[in-house]
Amino acid sequence: MAEHDEIQRMVNRRTFLMQMAAIGIGTTAFAACAGGMRAGGGGKDDTNLIGLQLYTVRDELQKDFDGTLAKIAAIGYRNMEFAGYYNRTPEQVRATLDKLGLVSTSSHIGAQLMQQDAAAQIRAAKIIGQDYITLPSYSFGRDGVSGWKKAAAQFNEWGAMCRDAGLRLAYHNHNFEFAPLEGTTGYAILAEALDPKLVDFELDLYWASFADQKPLELFARYPGRFAMWHVKDLLLTNGTKGMAPVGGGTIDFKSFFAHRKESGMKHFFVEHDSAAQYPGGSLASIQASYTYLHQLLG
Repeated sequence: MAEHDEIQRMVNRRTFLMQMAAIGIGTTAFAACAGGMRAGGGGKDDTNLIGLQLYTVRDELQKDFDGTLAKIAAIGYRNMEFAGYYNRTPEQVRATLDKLGLVSTSSHIGAQLMQQDAAAQIRAAKIIGQDYITLPSYSFGRDGVSGWKKAAAQFNEWGAMCRDAGLRLAYHNHNFEFAPLEGTTGYAILAEALDPKLVDFELDLYWASFADQKPLELFARYPGRFAMWHVKDLLLTNGTKGMAPVGGGTIDFKSFFAHRKESGMKHFFVEHDSAAQYPGGSLASIQASYTYLHQLLG
């Protein structure tokens, strides 16, 4: 329970930071939604296209948004998953992406922002050219199974709104979703209660592995449900689990990518929550992950 509470506190802090960064969406300029967009999002369904969850380099983005995206593009990344827009309008974000030859197929949008104005978040996603609005986490409360089913009903409602706008909704896991819950798990409840026509999963391979889940078994149990992955490695140090750039830990990514079709994966994103503490900093971390994945995927 203590570990679960600590993970939830970390998740809540991350969601708060993303919501603060996303305030830059504001209420300005959404009327331009109809003009000059890439219909259906910027991303081609290229499962070799190496993406980056920008939470990884938040320390750099806070200092220099455009310059950091330019450095990311120089490494070779092309598909950006946002976690806040750093006081920029969707039009400004889109202009920077276009200038650098980048696309964004997804953004992490906190549930609180969806509750406040889901339509505004959908309009922002359309302007930027995204395919997915992804919930980074959710506070399911302490009502047991009923709380998870209530959340799933809310996700389905948001998913229907996204569908009607030509988008998709997805849910990103941490490890607490796999904890025992009244004879089942929260993740199993979501898999049963979420309408596959409305809501996909973004499977965080690190957090699933952290929870002693086997992603290949999840792919087999829920084929086609994992439209996106988060890719970061799990490092064991004296029995303690921690994060590492891709290729720097124990996860067998080769076997997962061999089953990408079964999983339903369309996009994947490198992520390293603690990349700023990596030797050389967060940009060095994403360089290491890119180099490994580029070699792995050919």
